[in-house]
Amino acid sequence: MTQEQAKQQISALRAEIEYHNQKYYTEDAPEISDYAYDMLYRRLENLEAAFPELKTADSPTNRVGGAMYNTFASVTHTVPMESLHDSFSEEELREFDRRVRTVVEEPVYVVEPKFDGLSVALEYVNGVYTRGSTRGDGTTGEDVTQNIGTIHSVPMTLTEPIPFLEVRGEVYMSDESFQALCERQELLEEKPFKNPRNAAAGSLRQKDPKITAQRTLDLFVFNIQQIEGETIQTHYESLERLRALGFPVSPIYCRTGNMETVIERIREIGDLRGTFPYPIDGAVVKVDSFDQRAVLGSTAKFPRWAEAYKYPPEEKMTTLLDIEVAVGRTGVLTPTGVFEPVFLAGTTVSRATLHNQDFISEKDIRIGSKVIIRKAGEIIPEVVSVVENPPDTVPYRLPERCPSCGEEITRLEGEAAARCTNPQCPAQLLRHLIHFASRDAMDIEGLGPAALEQLVRAFSIASPADLYGLTVEKLETLERFGRKSAENLIAAIEKSKQNDLSRLLFALGIPHIGAKAAKLLANTFSSMDALIAADEQAIAAIDGFGGIMAAEVYSFFRKSSALELVDRLKKAGVQMESVGAQVGSARLLGKTFVLTGTLPTLTRSEASALIEKNGGKVTASVSKKTSYVVAGEAAGSKLTKAQALGIEILTEADLRRMTE
Repeated sequence: MTQEQAKQQISALRAEIEYHNQKYYTEDAPEISDYAYDMLYRRLENLEAAFPELKTADSPTNRVGGAMYNTFASVTHTVPMESLHDSFSEEELREFDRRVRTVVEEPVYVVEPKFDGLSVALEYVNGVYTRGSTRGDGTTGEDVTQNIGTIHSVPMTLTEPIPFLEVRGEVYMSDESFQALCERQELLEEKPFKNPRNAAAGSLRQKDPKITAQRTLDLFVFNIQQIEGETIQTHYESLERLRALGFPVSPIYCRTGNMETVIERIREIGDLRGTFPYPIDGAVVKVDSFDQRAVLGSTAKFPRWAEAYKYPPEEKMTTLLDIEVAVGRTGVLTPTGVFEPVFLAGTTVSRATLHNQDFISEKDIRIGSKVIIRKAGEIIPEVVSVVENPPDTVPYRLPERCPSCGEEITRLEGEAAARCTNPQCPAQLLRHLIHFASRDAMDIEGLGPAALEQLVRAFSIASPADLYGLTVEKLETLERFGRKSAENLIAAIEKSKQNDLSRLLFALGIPHIGAKAAKLLANTFSSMDALIAADEQAIAAIDGFGGIMAAEVYSFFRKSSALELVDRLKKAGVQMESVGAQVGSARLLGKTFVLTGTLPTLTRSEASALIEKNGGKVTASVSKKTSYVVAGEAAGSKLTKAQALGIEILTEADLRRMTE
């Protein structure tokens, strides 16, 4: 293919992809399947890779991957990004109307939903997206150009080459994307965001744009801040113009000169708010005429020509009919209340989470209770209080055995959650597999969350032991697995069989047993069989172990499910003995090290492994018994304490010389 032919194909593909972006994200009317879209995108990627000189900054492929990390430079807003004054009653809206009418005659208003997200400004030069920034304090925000560029509903090129345009919009996360993100965070044992607004804000301000791209953010544009080359007289006209230029604007807005009609429209939006696939927290009323806005002006904080109406929290009383208990991906038991259905904030509600046993006991929630419920953040139903417990009701307790696998439930000291710790519990399968294959565990390269989800669906993987039965031929039947990638993954799985026993012990997910504790177990007992045969006292005698850790290890290996998993792994050829002592030397024998700060080339885990391989011991805190402190960049209080105690300080280079 000649360069000219490639140029023509690339131009046609970009235009086609942007067309489908417009249909999918702006008009909500997709014309092709996701797969067909992905294939167009892939063809463009391949052509740009073959002809890199033809790749441009506004290409759709620049939205995901390959972007440099943001530095979040400050941006001064030429037109201030003002906030809005809030009203909480219809009378306050009428008062706003009276204030406006004392200054201008016969005002016309535009009513639209108030989106619950993060306010941003987007700038375009000659119709091409050039910069995006957060609102910040209204005068100065942060430069998040690359991150906003990963949002597919943001047009990279407008339908007309306007010399300069700055618009204001709201970046938000849809309810569906928020739920999916929370599920993924739970799966990876991360703390989930509390609401879609926080999720959107946190996602937009990621240092790595690729993480932002994975969060599936969206945008609505609702204001023209600046425009060159044409004059627009009204807000309603600006919304129509923005839509024509390719921006996603609110699907609901209307214009009226009557405040009672304004209030009626706000009620209608309020009735619908639970049906929207995105979060709204109110409605906005704006004077339509820009000339009248100029006359009305602004206070030190708010424009006098606009008002935000916040919907009051709606609460309803209903009866709790039942409590269903589900086992989450981390083994936590989550009770869900089943209620007599009530219409609440735009939707019919019949279920709400009851969180945990402490929450249930504190409010004295029982099956049969008369309760008050509401929607937290207008999205998630929750129980506010118990109004009445009929005489025939009894206090509720969570089950003592897992509803999914029947194993005994444990509740660790200091934790509100009750959980199942069975390593083969079906409800926790994916989380266990992710942990099993992770870097500090069996370190199976290429076996991340997405690949594991695909394997579970395709081959009914039910245990970590099933991973060792995969073959290249099986993997080749899956989408995204070619011969080479299948061979690489099988090689990584085979390689993991030779890992030290300590990695396997950590991979099993024994409660309270991290990577360091797993090494202590492996070094003490040398083999899996010896550990399984050990009594609780022998485990508790390990230096650095406590009673709770010993009890968890002993209890874990008394479970038939754990013994069955170990037996299957052993038959698959997984190393069941400690090989750490077979490598390295005794150069650091009897020496105790503390690591602090960031080392130039070694991670904390790698430095610890190097020390232990050569007979040394790594501890978490500095004391008089510490032999050396290995300090890297940004070393903190541990370095200060070591210097005060006269302990020798090493660099990474010093440590390497000691082990050579």
